Amino acid sequence: MPAHAPQTDHEGELFAGYINQQLLGLKSAAHGLTDEQLGETPTVSALSIGALAKHGTRCAASWLDRAAAAPGVWPPADDPTPQEERIKEHFGEFQLTAEDTGERLRANLDALIERVASEVPSYNLDERVPVPTDAPWWPKDVESWTIRWTLLHVVEEIARHAGHADIIRESIDGATMYQLLGSVEGWPASDWFTPWSPKDPAPTGV
Repeated sequence: MPAHAPQTDHEGELFAGYINQQLLGLKSAAHGLTDEQLGETPTVSALSIGALAKHGTRCAASWLDRAAAAPGVWPPADDPTPQEERIKEHFGEFQLTAEDTGERLRANLDALIERVASEVPSYNLDERVPVPTDAPWWPKDVESWTIRWTLLHVVEEIARHAGHADIIRESIDGATMYQLLGSVEGWPASDWFTPWSPKDPAPTGV
């Protein structure tokens, strides 16, 4: 089902399909861009497509870690990582380093998509996930969520960032979501649209 999550009556597979649909949105927004373009910030926002791919991948993976550890706490209570270091790591997700090449960002997304497909359908959706306590936006009157709630939150989070990436990508070269997704998934051209392709290089020696 191009551009859509797969139809299934299995709830876990449905969650996996919707999460991966949004991760594919992030991957499509980065499709065909150079490393330099992945770091561009063409809008008033400080966000780049590369930073969104980096944060989205780590964010979703972190929630999967929590779901897989349920009903235990993740990170474990005896995790020695100082709070200051965790805060630094969080904000560092929105900054690209020399190691964050396009090849690496795409490989990490692909690995996460495979993980979602293989792990999420087997989760016990009624199991409880302890609510994080390390940031001001977590509720103080709720001790735990179900894995079902957690996976819906992942869909929400990645969908928001995929939308951010769509806007940034269109600001870079005018490419839109369906054009990019069609190029990634190999849709045939039709009267409706033409899949994205690299523009022909400008003629030289003229």
